[in-house]
Amino acid sequence: MTNIGLYNYWIVFLLMMTGLYVVIVSTNLIKKIIGLNIFQTSVFILYISIGKVAGGTAPILAEGYKVYSNPLPHVLILTAIVVGVATTALGLALIVRIHAEYNSVDEEKIYQNDPSD
Repeated sequence: MTNIGLYNYWIVFLLMMTGLYVVIVSTNLIKKIIGLNIFQTSVFILYISIGKVAGGTAPILAEGYKVYSNPLPHVLILTAIVVGVATTALGLALIVRIHAEYNSVDEEKIYQNDPSD
C-alpha cells in the first residue's frame, strides 16, 4: 500500500521522466527545449516539497510559533526560475539562428545539410 501523503514525489517522478523522454526521443529542437523545461519544473517542485515543514510558519519571530520553515529552498528556486527563463530564451534564440541557416529545426535534416561537408 502506498502512502498518499507522498503524492508530490510521484508527480515529480512523472514530470521528470516525461521531460527526459521528450529530450531523448524528439528530434525537433523546440520540443527538446520544452522537455528540458518540464524536467526543470520537476526539480523545482522537488526542492519546494523538501523545503516545506509541516506546521511551520514563516521565519518571523512571534509569540505562539515554535516551528519555522527554512526560506532558503524557496529563494534558491526563485533564482533558478530566473536562470531557467534566461536559458530558455537563449536556447530559442539559437534555434531561430539554426532555422535561418538550415531552414529546419529537425536534427536529422540539420545533420544531412551540414555546411562543413
